[in-house]
Amino acid sequence: MAAHRLPVPVVGGALGVLLGAATVASLSLGASGLLPWEPLWREISPTERAILFDIRLPRLLLGALVGAGLAVSGALMQGLFRNPLADPGLVGVGAGAGLGAVIAIVLGGALPAALRAATGIYLVPIFAFAGGWAATLILYRVASARGQTSIATMLLAGIVLGALAGAVTGLLIFAADDAQLRDLTFWGLGSLAGANWPKLAAAAPILILGLLSTPLLARGLDAMALGEPVARHMGVPVERVKRGAILAVAAMTGASVAVSGGIGFLGIVVPHILRLAIGPGHRLLLPLSALFGAALLVAADTAARLLVAPAELPIGILMALIGAPVFLWILLARRAHLEI
Repeated sequence: MAAHRLPVPVVGGALGVLLGAATVASLSLGASGLLPWEPLWREISPTERAILFDIRLPRLLLGALVGAGLAVSGALMQGLFRNPLADPGLVGVGAGAGLGAVIAIVLGGALPAALRAATGIYLVPIFAFAGGWAATLILYRVASARGQTSIATMLLAGIVLGALAGAVTGLLIFAADDAQLRDLTFWGLGSLAGANWPKLAAAAPILILGLLSTPLLARGLDAMALGEPVARHMGVPVERVKRGAILAVAAMTGASVAVSGGIGFLGIVVPHILRLAIGPGHRLLLPLSALFGAALLVAADTAARLLVAPAELPIGILMALIGAPVFLWILLARRAHLEI
């Protein structure tokens, strides 16, 4: 296995180039034909300035942060469950956040006018955050006993919560009108089309804080790969690592779902490919997952804008079309080495 691993500087450099190319493409490609460096030598019109700085730039930054957050969440879950197929959806955070958003879309009109006016465009993100955190709190209540958290119990509880959230979501969709159904369909498939500076300002602090906190968990996750009893003998605060990982995943997944809807496969495919390329050590895996996830989602979002222009393909569909075959290929190629 080790003989086939790539040098970390090579992998990091390639991912940096990929992110740079995706960034340039995201800022350059579009109906206007405006290039991001044109303001350096000519005065651009107000319309061109709005396209570059109010549409393309916040969408690029939001896509990079969401991609990094989802990919790192997947790496944390795989390390926590010691299973290469683990995904943030397993703990029910994504389902809880999705249910919160659906409640806001379908039942938001029944809220007091003062509350709707106060929240404005933040109504759906606020409900999505609340749903994600509620799912996390329920999981902790169910899986924790005598100061310890059972990962197996948390996994089963997450599956149950996901099923329950899906059932309630189905009931709400059944009660939705046509306009709400269109919103739910587009939001559920995942999209960065609504990206703007207010959305970025709402999600960025949570995503950045989650990303910056994950290196502190690297040593603990590496030790837990040998088993929790061994990690405890090594002096690793296992319960603290579990809580930190779950809270980081809850924060980053909830923030991502709130602003971009359902985007799958990043959390599985990105860290899994990197494990095959550089090995399982989380000290390198976590930052490279952030870099790879950001580059992949920005590139996919650019392709989603261009493939069916002037319409826009939901990015969740594109990621599933890319991620599912890639993951199936990885699974078939490495099944002799996987213990699932």
